[in-house]
Amino acid sequence: MSVATVTHPRAALVLEQLYESQGLPEFDLPSELAEAYGGPLGFSEPRLYANFVATLDGVVALPGQPHSSRLISEYSTADRFVMGLLRACADAVLVGAGTMRDSPGTLWTPEQAYPPAAALFAELRRMREQPPRPTVAILSGHGTVNPRHPALENGALVLTSEPGAARLRRHLPGTTTVVLGPAPRLDPAAAVEALRSRGHQLILSEGGPDTFGTLLAAGLVDELFLTTSPLFAGRTTDSPRRALVEGIELLPATTVGCELLTLRRAGAHLFSRYRVSRPERLVAS
Repeated sequence: MSVATVTHPRAALVLEQLYESQGLPEFDLPSELAEAYGGPLGFSEPRLYANFVATLDGVVALPGQPHSSRLISEYSTADRFVMGLLRACADAVLVGAGTMRDSPGTLWTPEQAYPPAAALFAELRRMREQPPRPTVAILSGHGTVNPRHPALENGALVLTSEPGAARLRRHLPGTTTVVLGPAPRLDPAAAVEALRSRGHQLILSEGGPDTFGTLLAAGLVDELFLTTSPLFAGRTTDSPRRALVEGIELLPATTVGCELLTLRRAGAHLFSRYRVSRPERLVAS
């Protein structure tokens, strides 16, 4: 079925199931969502899962280009649908300050990602006894966020440091900021624990390659949903274009492996779901 903009959920694209691991958790999805996704979807809890779209040469972000993920995805309706579905499953959506800066109008809600399925996303959340929208949490050690960003005006949290909280005190209500420690370099485990302590067992990271790298190195990522777009982005030696993991080096000292759980297709786009292993130090021979 072609990937096209639709006006009604029943007319939505259908992802073709190419591979599905046995025994995966299954939520009770509305039938229209299960049909569009090409099968079941569910998570064991607690779980932290990340979602990215990448070009064939591994670029996930074009700094300075607002909403660069849409350009990278080739404006794929299928990618927007999967993004909305993953948000609809989540208790909280975690993003970094850089992602927030490059997404000036984003609310990180399911319906904003894919409006035609708004009612179905809402039904899924009602069936799972979740609030109407996931909590949005912004990770910013220095507190350098725009207090007039619509996500903050709609109740997003800022996970920050003591200096960051002091910086934001004049602009945001105290209930908006969550202090994780005294230093601007935040402990990612403390950020996840702060969300879990608020009852958020399913955390979706849309935090960009630096945030993802920090979470990955700390062994906090359980799963990765990766859309592979049939485009090349290219880069030069001084290019700021970002790959999936930034800010850390793993090989040759550390390995983080993945197990393929599902693989789906919509047109020339591939949709992979991986289980992510914990970082393992390699012993030099």
